[in-house]
Amino acid sequence: MELQNQRVLVIGGSSGIGLAVARRAAASGADVTIAGRSAARLEEAANVLPFPVATLPLDIADDVAREVLAGTTPWHHVAVTAGDVRTGPIRKQSTSDAQSGMNAKFWGAWRVAAATPIIQGGSLTLTSGAFALRPAPGRVIAGAINAAIEGLARGLALELAPTRVNVVSPGLVDTPLWSALPDDKRRAYFERTAAALPARRIATADDIARLYLTAMTTPILTGTTLLGDGGHVLI
Repeated sequence: MELQNQRVLVIGGSSGIGLAVARRAAASGADVTIAGRSAARLEEAANVLPFPVATLPLDIADDVAREVLAGTTPWHHVAVTAGDVRTGPIRKQSTSDAQSGMNAKFWGAWRVAAATPIIQGGSLTLTSGAFALRPAPGRVIAGAINAAIEGLARGLALELAPTRVNVVSPGLVDTPLWSALPDDKRRAYFERTAAALPARRIATADDIARLYLTAMTTPILTGTTLLGDGGHVLI
């Protein structure tokens, strides 16, 4: 119960990795609030969690989020797992789509860092992705945004000290984001990818959630990126 009686805000907590972070934090004794754009999805998530959580409708891609977050009671830990990025070949992707991803993920993280009250010694954990280290065709903007977030976190670790600022960088994760792909094709893709990874498995949302809890509960960890990609960047 390392987070007993501590206030934890999980932005993007209505599904996938964010929901798994909320579940683990609540199981560790935290008083958890999940935030996201859809009030209805937040309520659905709150109903499936085995622990009571509060909800906070919030869109970090909108500057209004700064006002909302600034008015909250100080948190012990904040995790930002939200931020949609549209990918595709750079010569086929519109500037507006690329800017939309930058606004949602990078500037969203920036807004949270700029406005959210966090107690001294607490933590802020952002989310990047393995494309920051292992670029891929068609994923150029995703890699650039993820690298920018990791740079942001290192600067924030100094500027916001003693609040600790870290990043979790997932690789391929089995989450509802893949639900649009037919089950058989998704399983085949995951199996092929897992066979090539040193860890020989695809991460689950709960696997990645463990890294956020590590960032929250390790008092000497700051300015660090925790990579959870099964060894993908090595091959």
